[in-house]
Amino acid sequence: MHLAVSLNIAAEGKDILDFGQISAFVRQAEAAGVDMVIISDAAGEPSTSPFEATTLLAALAAVTDRIGLVAGASMLAHQPYNLARRFASLDIISHGRIGWNATLWQNPREAANFSRPEGFSDEDFRRRAEEYIGIVQKLWQGWDADALLFDKAGGRFHDPDKMHVLDHEGEFFSVRGPLNVARSPQDTPVLVMSGLDEADRDFASRVADVILIAEQSVEAANAATADLRRRALAADRKPEGVKVLLTIAIESEPPIDRFRSLLVSVGCDGFNFVLPADVAALQNFTDRVLPELQPHGLAGQGQQGTTLRARLGLGTGGAK
Repeated sequence: MHLAVSLNIAAEGKDILDFGQISAFVRQAEAAGVDMVIISDAAGEPSTSPFEATTLLAALAAVTDRIGLVAGASMLAHQPYNLARRFASLDIISHGRIGWNATLWQNPREAANFSRPEGFSDEDFRRRAEEYIGIVQKLWQGWDADALLFDKAGGRFHDPDKMHVLDHEGEFFSVRGPLNVARSPQDTPVLVMSGLDEADRDFASRVADVILIAEQSVEAANAATADLRRRALAADRKPEGVKVLLTIAIESEPPIDRFRSLLVSVGCDGFNFVLPADVAALQNFTDRVLPELQPHGLAGQGQQGTTLRARLGLGTGGAK
């Protein structure tokens, strides 16, 4: 079983967390064996946070060694080439511990900040998101692992046969590629997908590495997990190629008894705990929740590896 922790550093009305507080919490989570921390900053929402999520990942990579570092980054606020380049660079900085949380819903406030005051229709946004994610994954695969030669004497920067120009011309985007950043240390950064509607499940099951499902009844969570796994198999994915994590929101006082019930009854691959940007809540989580999870095979007992993919037991990237 795998364990993720989500922290929205921009939640309105919560504490203003400085880098020392955030990094201390992430290091505590790392020491306890948490697989990854997911940072979001809700671009477009009112916020008192001084940080942008992907910039924060670069700083956290410098003070951690093993934990996976995942950031939400908006498909409205960034062009696909820019986003792919940013996460590929972060993955090199962190030695292969980076992931992108692609959320399949649009924030009207955010759209208004990026020349789309009217946003997109739901169907247009879905088609655009699928095209966007496909471009990003293909750009991450634009260089073979040994494509860059840096052969100064021979005058060869790269092997042309191992460079793959994308030349994408689609409904919403035109992207030539490849990236001017080397291939990821973990093949491609981990793609986390969340905010799924029923209509998104086929696509997510085909391309995502990790899927976050919303908290619901045990029966509904197990049914959603089974459905996503069935769709992944239908898309010719290996069973270990996509992980399904149940998302559970925690306020200042964690419901320990409910956790115990969930641990023995859900059939997903692990849990994603959503924490408020609140110092007391973070401390409660490390002091009370993590010790409760360890005897059940979570936190500190997962697969070991130098990359986030290895830690999660994933294969190569999910794009087909």
